[in-house]
Amino acid sequence: METKKQGLFTNPIFVTLGAILCCALWGSATPFIKLGYRVMFENASPDIPSTILFAGIRFFFAGVLTVAIYSIARKKLLYPKLSNMPKVATVAVFQTIVQYFFFYVGLANTSGAKGTVISGSSSFFALLISALIFKQEKLTPKKVIACVIGFLGIIAVNLNGLDFSMNLMGDGFVLFSAISLALSSVLIKIFSKSEDPVVISGYQFILGGAVMVITALCLGGKIDMIDLGGVAIFVYLSALSAVAYALWGVLLKHNPVSSVTIFSFMTPVFGVLLTALILPDESTVHIINLIISLILVCLGVFLLNYVYKPKQNTEAELRSEPAAEQENEG
Repeated sequence: METKKQGLFTNPIFVTLGAILCCALWGSATPFIKLGYRVMFENASPDIPSTILFAGIRFFFAGVLTVAIYSIARKKLLYPKLSNMPKVATVAVFQTIVQYFFFYVGLANTSGAKGTVISGSSSFFALLISALIFKQEKLTPKKVIACVIGFLGIIAVNLNGLDFSMNLMGDGFVLFSAISLALSSVLIKIFSKSEDPVVISGYQFILGGAVMVITALCLGGKIDMIDLGGVAIFVYLSALSAVAYALWGVLLKHNPVSSVTIFSFMTPVFGVLLTALILPDESTVHIINLIISLILVCLGVFLLNYVYKPKQNTEAELRSEPAAEQENEG
């Protein structure tokens, strides 16, 4: 049974569709977070403690939802082994607490276009950390070129809003966020050898979300009002995080880090596309940029995952070769 599961989780079609689903869900978070700001805050651009509070509540309930659904499916309450709690805490630090603290603070001090491009560099860092630090895979020219092509896709979709000045509190913090996300992907790959990646995902969300909520409240964060619409947005954002991170963890467990994280270049593309559909008043991207971006990202994904297999003779052809040779000799 385990062999069948491993075969499914390493199947190229399943990996591709699963990774694209994760990226589409993460991409949809951007317009729904903006909708949440409009619904739950008097100011559509809330202060940093309030945005951290918003994110913390979202991730805490994402963790509760992950654990609840997975426990119901397995017909028992699932929780990490006591010896694995430090691993869960480590993932919570890098995937939730550090990543989103630096991301929200950085995004408040840089443009949306630059933030998207810099955060898209996490695939580069995941490849470098996996290959150079943890020696999980080889750093090949093909992988580097594939990442460069995918990264160019993110630049293409944000080309109209880019400038090339840099500042530490803005661009630097978003870069730290990308590095933290990359490290968390590699850590999940390592830790999933001794713990179910879905369990790790659920409990790291609960722990990380709780820390963010407490920190935000201590810093004066608040949500002005929560009505039915606000609850619906929280439910959707929590559900998408639960599904996407749990599935992403499973894919990372059974596949090389680079072959999964390369798909993350599609997240900002989905974010731009879905923002244009859901919040057209906030969309500035040109359709040509979007098409070029999709082509480049898809090309990068294809290049990294394509494996050339030389044509092999079929069994019938092998049987016919000796007969043909005898005829030629006769």
